[in-house]
Amino acid sequence: MIKALGYVFIESSTPEKWQHFMEQVVGLMAAPSMLASENQYFKMDAYTWRIAIKPSNRDCLSIAGWEVETQSHFEQVKKQLSANAIIFRHLTEEECLARAIQGGIQFDDPSGNTLEIFYQMALDYLPLISKVGVREFDTGFNGDMGLGHFVIPTQQFDETYDFYLNVLGFGQTDTMRFQFAPEAPEQRLHFLHVNNPRHHSLAIYEDPNPSPSKCVHLMVEVPDMDDVGYFIDRCKAHDIRISSTLGKHTNDLMTSVYVDTPAGFALEFGTGGLQLDWDGYKPTESARPSLWGHEWNPQ
Repeated sequence: MIKALGYVFIESSTPEKWQHFMEQVVGLMAAPSMLASENQYFKMDAYTWRIAIKPSNRDCLSIAGWEVETQSHFEQVKKQLSANAIIFRHLTEEECLARAIQGGIQFDDPSGNTLEIFYQMALDYLPLISKVGVREFDTGFNGDMGLGHFVIPTQQFDETYDFYLNVLGFGQTDTMRFQFAPEAPEQRLHFLHVNNPRHHSLAIYEDPNPSPSKCVHLMVEVPDMDDVGYFIDRCKAHDIRISSTLGKHTNDLMTSVYVDTPAGFALEFGTGGLQLDWDGYKPTESARPSLWGHEWNPQ
């Protein structure tokens, strides 16, 4: 029933850095249709907005908004949550207006991450006018594939994985296992898809010491390799640290680069990610993360 990753809220102690990062480096635009508030809203496609920066005394990805197709699906999700004794609250009329959505609920996953399920965000259809010339982001027809994907770190791996799989109805796409030293415990990474063709819209990473940023990385996708190259040039020009070099992943075939964001987690900026038909799909296990590249630069 979950259609796509619709929006994220990022709390920031330095929101002015995010404005520069979003407009001058990533290439999103300030959302002109959003109501005036202390938050900064950025858009990338026909949707009114996709990423919000909220002034705060902490730096983290604080809310992930997951979209369902219809109000009927929305009611089904609420019934599923209630059947599993998951407490949720309805977003107020004021909160829905501030998000440009028809309706939504808010609750936490087993790792303490705040989620919102919503339906029908307004489309303003305004074209992306990027200050740095990004022509478009790959979000599907009128944004139906969502803004991209993100990865959450957690100590409660099994409970969190079960929650997204068996309560919210996400589907398993791929798994990986990492052992960073011979004596170190194995750490798992599971990739999950929702009801759109993206290889994954969420990944869950088993982390013994989760970052307070509540995110490993957030991914946005562009349709052309040149846009990735231009992004790398902008990062160098604006002194944005490249945390992982250009590379191509094994499981979703995304060619991408990772850079630091003002919140401490990474942004993956890539192109060419797999789009799959889920009918008859069999989940895989990948033995390594990249075909080539993606060399991580220690801080």
